[in-house]
Amino acid sequence: MTLLHVSDWLLDIAFILYLLSSIFFIVSLTGKKWSKADPIETEMRIGKRAYVLAIIGFLAHAGYIVTRWIVGGHSPTSNMFEFMAFLDFCIILGYLLIYRIYKINVLGAFVMPLGLIMLAYAYVFPHEVTPLIPALQSYWLHIHVTTAALGEGILAVGFAAGLMYLVRTIDQSKPSKSTFWLEFVMSVLLMLVGFIIMESTFSKLDMKTGFEFPQYAQGTNTVEKTLSVEYTMPAIVAPTEATITKPGPMKPLFEAPGWMEGKDAARKLNTMIWSVISGLVLYGLLRLILRKRLGAVMQPSLSSIDPELLDEMSYRAIAIGYPVFALGALVFAMIWAAEAWGRFWGWDPKEVWALIVFLYYSAYLHLRLSRGWLGTKSAWLSVVGFVIILITLVVVNLVLVGLHSYAGV
Repeated sequence: MTLLHVSDWLLDIAFILYLLSSIFFIVSLTGKKWSKADPIETEMRIGKRAYVLAIIGFLAHAGYIVTRWIVGGHSPTSNMFEFMAFLDFCIILGYLLIYRIYKINVLGAFVMPLGLIMLAYAYVFPHEVTPLIPALQSYWLHIHVTTAALGEGILAVGFAAGLMYLVRTIDQSKPSKSTFWLEFVMSVLLMLVGFIIMESTFSKLDMKTGFEFPQYAQGTNTVEKTLSVEYTMPAIVAPTEATITKPGPMKPLFEAPGWMEGKDAARKLNTMIWSVISGLVLYGLLRLILRKRLGAVMQPSLSSIDPELLDEMSYRAIAIGYPVFALGALVFAMIWAAEAWGRFWGWDPKEVWALIVFLYYSAYLHLRLSRGWLGTKSAWLSVVGFVIILITLVVVNLVLVGLHSYAGV
């Protein structure tokens, strides 16, 4: 067995343990209602087991990072698989740090499933260890990317606590704007789950669609070369002026917009469309089965939790994650950009969205500390902030073309 196999094996173990930890945490909240023993004692006992499973999974995850680093010769953050796996590691680390402060199990019921989704999302990307492209051959890869991921991971814990606050406090007895937007956030998370299911399913079915299409010289109508691309998922959207070379399970409904540049732009847009569709279908099925809003289903399990404590946990996580993210995603990023590309700032899509995240959380801290935006307002800000991070991770990486497009390969 090679060291790479050991690395993959350790990550698989971490995934299984995170899954078990998530189940135990959820049971610790819901099981106390049907347990004959003391509800608080039941929650503490099962929650402690869930926490131990999370720690063992985290250690296996750390083993994956070390062994993958040795195999590749660089920090395992150079492509989407490696980065998302490392981001998940940072989310679990952020949770373990916040747990040591508050020592309550309930947060794990939201953070561990979130970490599980992120790790499952990593699995859909190619796992191969590839040589670094020239722009990434720098010690700043270790410093910039790992620090930015750590900041995002801790901010994700703030999102989980904020989401719990909203589920706990929003009146679910009647439809309202608050219940609508809370359900919208749930559906966004389900879109990630839908993408994972669709990508995994069609990869195994091997029903690829192949296209060839011309690439024009910039600013002219002269064909520079002919490009080819294959879709794993059924083709809803085709590349501009493309010819089908390998028919798939369905014919494309329309072509990608002309402003979307890059060989894989149309394929990535096709993936995003399927993610949205599958997420909405999953949400609809859950609503049909449960016959309630998802928030209303979860709310009874949080009835004994102090909302002020959830608000404080969310703020504490964001207060820790914000400076870490700013240092990694902006300060270190600009220093590396100056070395790699000869400028500190170039309005690349990833740079712009990193700045948006920084400014957003700056506004969050200002409004909370100066304007007294506590409770519901603060919780909504923490939830929307993480949705912006998801846009940066998913849409910007997989759809928009820029100097960071290598991350979407």
